[in-house]
Amino acid sequence: MELRRTNPACNCVLLCGITLCLIFGINLTFAIELYAPAEVLVENGTTGILKCSFKSREVISSAATVTWSFCPAGSDAGSAVSIFYYTSANHYPGSVAQFKDRVKWAGDLNKKDASIHLIEAQFNDNGTYSCAVINPPDISGTAAQTQLKVVIKESLPQDNTAVIVVAVCGAVIGLILISVVTCLIIKRHQTTHEYEGCTSVESVSSHATRPGGKKPESSLDGSRCSSHSTPVQVGATGPVIYAQLDHSGTKNPNSFHKMEPVVYADIRKN
Repeated sequence: MELRRTNPACNCVLLCGITLCLIFGINLTFAIELYAPAEVLVENGTTGILKCSFKSREVISSAATVTWSFCPAGSDAGSAVSIFYYTSANHYPGSVAQFKDRVKWAGDLNKKDASIHLIEAQFNDNGTYSCAVINPPDISGTAAQTQLKVVIKESLPQDNTAVIVVAVCGAVIGLILISVVTCLIIKRHQTTHEYEGCTSVESVSSHATRPGGKKPESSLDGSRCSSHSTPVQVGATGPVIYAQLDHSGTKNPNSFHKMEPVVYADIRKN
């Protein structure tokens, strides 16, 4: 059986296809991705940070470079000027007098961070800032852009974390105050029930109005109080004397008889 010879034209097409695949594959690995916030607010006169990060499939080498450019607000993209350049741990300021000694390196290429500090932000710093990173062989990629707005302090958004902390503290303090007030009210209510009843004056008055010759039925009939520990003065007629009378009829002091109920008499002075 004879082997069929391969057509040279087919070999050429196959070789071209492999070459194109290798070329496109290499181009894909050379792409570098950059990320930056769309907008940054900085208080006037303070130091702000312009963040920029990137992704590279290659190990960061000493040949990696970072370039920052600035385009004033209201200007065309073609009017952008370079304000900062970084490579091999060295940074070089741009030729724009506006940013002289005001742009400082704040990133770390080993952490894929290409951020910078803008010192003493001014209102004329408003504009678009572009960050471009090259890490050979990753040399292609679209620069990341950030819109900077320098504002007064009152225009800055409030920190949500601070608002949440203040709200939680206020709620805790409110609960504590409510608990304390509730405990005081309950305690006062219990104390009122413990001492509820008639007064000594009411007890004495009820006995004083009975006829003198009638024996009271019980010491508890005319009183709702449980204690008569102190004498009470009724009006200005004289002191009230509490007397316990023995109706047993015996004169023997050693004998013990059941005592009659206690009688409270109001002895008035003539």
